[in-house]
Amino acid sequence: MQTILSRLQKEPSPLIEGNTAIFVWQGKSAPLLQGDFTDWERGEPVTLEKDGPDLWVYQTEFPEDAYIEYIFQDGEQRIRDPLNPRRTPNGTGNDNNFFYMPKAARTPLSDYRKGVPRGRVTRYRIPTWRLVVGNYRMVYLYQPPTIQPCPLVVVWDGRDYLHRGRLAHIVDNLIHQKRIQPIALAMVDNGGKARMAEYGCSESTLIFLLEAILPLAQTELNLLDLSAHEGSYAVLGASMGGLMALYTALRLPTIFGSVLSQSGAFSFGEHESVLFEIIKKFDLRSLKIWMDIGIYDFKYLLEANRHMHPLLVDGGYAVAYREYPGGHNYPSWRDEVWRGLEHLFGK
Repeated sequence: MQTILSRLQKEPSPLIEGNTAIFVWQGKSAPLLQGDFTDWERGEPVTLEKDGPDLWVYQTEFPEDAYIEYIFQDGEQRIRDPLNPRRTPNGTGNDNNFFYMPKAARTPLSDYRKGVPRGRVTRYRIPTWRLVVGNYRMVYLYQPPTIQPCPLVVVWDGRDYLHRGRLAHIVDNLIHQKRIQPIALAMVDNGGKARMAEYGCSESTLIFLLEAILPLAQTELNLLDLSAHEGSYAVLGASMGGLMALYTALRLPTIFGSVLSQSGAFSFGEHESVLFEIIKKFDLRSLKIWMDIGIYDFKYLLEANRHMHPLLVDGGYAVAYREYPGGHNYPSWRDEVWRGLEHLFGK
């Protein structure tokens, strides 16, 4: 016990020993523990064990390059770990505690670096014509630091990828390091409470893309001409946005020849999306696809991706698939998205 208490004077919880993480709580009783590793509220929370007067612990193993988020729970009350100052928004109005295992760290590509030419991000408020929820929608356009025409990447959940995913910084650094060709971005804000419907393989969202977003991007950005470079654009998204990214390319393959899907929500339990039938029945093998998902993501999404990947392979698609030790959150997607960009746009 004394070793744990003395270490807590110098180290935040959880205490890390190789590939073992030791969660600690001080008090007369301990709340339950849940996080990426328990499948959050879908799985069984962890009960800490008494390890001395007013001291409770739980230890478990993770890969040494894992990124983990967690929280304590007492009934309906979420409790931040008072022994861990590291916190991150969870996207639903609350914060989670987080930590990196010894061989993991936030990607340095997400940092602003002096001397690296920066692309220009401009914000537009465009009418929706009631094709999606609301009268107007925010779109953020990124023009890379180049005078040459370049391919466009449409990004669903664009504001989150811009701010939480630090996508513009990542692209700046990848271009500067000559790891990808210059690309432009059209980062489209989601519909808030209507997000699930808008990204659930919605034809109305596609019409909004064709009638409003693409014309804006083609007017304001220096893009490749689709008539000469068919299928040169790409589409990116995470979770429901990852589902919508693949659906967008399957429906508009002459525009979007590349897909980057992170934690794609291809199924909800036994309910598969229409993508499975489209892939089985139509020959769209010209698409180039990158898929990734964390091994600590929601179990039903991990199973859906493990189902989708072999279906694409068997269909002859050019698909790359990666599982990594992270969960369902923007820090994980931020730290992994460069791999998909390099795969799709690497020189």
